[in-house]
This record gives sequence, structure tokens and C-alpha cells, in this order.
Amino acid sequence: MVETMSAAQARRVALAAQGFGRERPASVGTRQLNHLIQRLGLLQIDSVNVFERSHYLPVFARLGAYDRAVLDRLLFTPRSAYVEYLAHVACFIPIDAWPLFRWRMRAYREKHASEPWVQANGEMLDWLRAELAEKGPMAASEIEHDANVRRGPWWGWSDVKEGLEYLFWWGEVTSAGRTRFERRYALAEQVLDDRILSAEVPRGDAYRELLRRAAALLGVGTARDLADYYRLRGPEVQVALGELEDAGDIVPVQVRGWEREGRPVRAWRHRDARIPRRMEGAALLSPFDPVVWERSRTERMFGFHYRIEIYTPAPRRRYGYYVLPVLVDGELVGRLDLKSDRQAGVLRVQAAWSEDGTAEDAADRIAALLREAAAWQGLGDVAVEPRGTLAPALASALG
Repeated sequence: MVETMSAAQARRVALAAQGFGRERPASVGTRQLNHLIQRLGLLQIDSVNVFERSHYLPVFARLGAYDRAVLDRLLFTPRSAYVEYLAHVACFIPIDAWPLFRWRMRAYREKHASEPWVQANGEMLDWLRAELAEKGPMAASEIEHDANVRRGPWWGWSDVKEGLEYLFWWGEVTSAGRTRFERRYALAEQVLDDRILSAEVPRGDAYRELLRRAAALLGVGTARDLADYYRLRGPEVQVALGELEDAGDIVPVQVRGWEREGRPVRAWRHRDARIPRRMEGAALLSPFDPVVWERSRTERMFGFHYRIEIYTPAPRRRYGYYVLPVLVDGELVGRLDLKSDRQAGVLRVQAAWSEDGTAEDAADRIAALLREAAAWQGLGDVAVEPRGTLAPALASALG
């Protein structure tokens, strides 16, 4: 008989699996940070820092204010326990997860082999390999070459940068820390030990392990939810899920309210996922937090339609530029467009929106969360612009 749970129970399961609903530690050091990264499985990287770079935000959401320099030392040092790869997209992942993506590295190599740039720049790629072997680790900006000419106004990647990225996708090159957030590249053998380099995980086994991890990290989800955590595609997903179900690692469930075309959506709960009786606490979620990054799941689970509008022209934005969902007691109750105005020393709430009028009752708690965020950012004040349905109540709560 298939286990049944309510939509509210599914939300609490998912949030608990992601580290919410727990008492915050009195202080946050390397032990707490390592534990959290293991719980999340990864930290997505994004360069936008209008409020704060994305990889810092899931930690703040779950643990509260912490010293970002401690996280930098964990992630950015050359001999870190973490490495970068395209796990969801570009992410920091534990080094022991790197071999699980060898199949993806090979797939990228095969896919890119026919691309004109790769075919035309074999000598460039060989030169980059030799340059890193002799001098690595190095940032792209440190590598000099006649072809290192920027192209186009958008990304402005040089041939050197493009070549390094191809080698990164293929697993030949990996990250060896960052300096002022600029990635330092190294040959994989310069960073990873023989145990990791020699580990060979067949594609089917890798799918099964990644889906097992995704189920533990999400708590409950559909096949699409679980596969999206590590961006898995193809028939291997259903095969691996069947194997995990047969092994008892995941349990089939039916979540009331999770329907497609009037029919229940098939879902699974990780066997060890706990179902809290309540979910308490408030948090700001990065647009790239695992709780909300799969937008269809966010809408199904929370009734919250969410799209990031960074790349939308300003006149067409509905909510704002860098909008963070606000989580209060297990519900997404609002969204805030935040900007850290470091020159003025102010955290600017450029727009504040209530979701179906639910955030006003939590205005005092959201105000306290913003004060904590401002202090964490080294800012002295919070200023609310008069835009959005929540703005009046939030401005009043902030005094």
C-alpha cells in the first residue's frame, strides 16, 4: 500500500531535509559549516552580488550570521575538501562526489568534439594543458597568450578563458581555490589525490548514487524533483529509482494536492526522512537555494510562482531585480528585492511583496531578519522603498 501524506507534511519533510527547523548553533565554525554543506550536498555558485553572492546565502538562511571568511577558507584554499563542478550548475561539491560526474565529463567531451571552436583551437587547448602543467594553478587573467583577446560586450570571454572552461567541463582541469572570487585553474592531478582520480563509477551506478543522495537531501519529491538536483536526464533515472525503491532506500508516497491533469503525481520519500510536527523559523532564500531552484516544485509544494528577473528588462519586471523568497514557519509568505548599498552602509529593500496577504502578520519577524542580514553584511541600517504590498507594514515594523 502506498504511503499517503498531506501537502503540509511534505513541506515539513522537505524543509527538515534541507536543514530548516533546527535550533541555530550558538556560534558557527568550520564544524557547523562542513556539516551543513554535507547536508546540502553542494552550494550553487553565482557571481551576482547585488545583495550577496549566492553560495553564502543558504548558510545564512539555515545557521544565521556567520563569518564568511571561515567559509572562504573552507572553499577557496588550494587543498580544500571541496571542488567545483557542474553538479546542478556550477557548484562547490565535496571532493568525494567528483568521480560521480565522470560520465558527464565524458559526455561533454563527446558533445563538444564537433564544435567549431574546439576543432579550430586544438593547439590552444594543448598549450593551456602545458601551461598549467608547468605553472599551475593559475587564474585565466594570469595566462598570457596572443589569442587572449576579449570578444563581445556581454561575457567578454577570451579564448584562454573559453579553453579553460572546456577543459573544466571535461574534467581535465578543476578548481584550485579562488582569489577575489576569480577561479584558479589547475590540472585535475594537481588538486585531486590518486584515490579520487582513479575512481571509476559506471554511469548507471553514478545515477543511482546521485538519486539516492538527492532523495536524502530533498526528503520527498517526484522523479523530476530528484533528478533535477544533479541535473540527471534520460531513461536511467527511472531505472535507478526502481532499484532504489527495491532496495528500500526510497519509499513510494502519494502527496495530497500533488496532481497532474487530475491524477496523483508519483513521488518518493527517503526512508530516513523525518516528518516534523511543526516548522518554525524565518529565513531569506537565495534564488539559487535548493528549496526553490526547481520552480515547478516550488509552485507545487508552496503554491509560490517564482521567476528570477535579473535578465528581464527593468520596465517588464514584476517584483524586482534580485528577489529573495521569504520563508516563515514553513511557508513562503513574501518576496524582497534586496540590495546591499555598501557605500551608504544601508541594506535597501527596493520592493517588498506579501504573498496573498500572509506576510503582513509576520512583518515584525521579517524586520528582525532584515536587521540581522544588514548586520551580517556590515551595514548599519535598513531602508524600505515604498514599492510592493508588504512595504508599508515592513517600514512600520522597522520604525
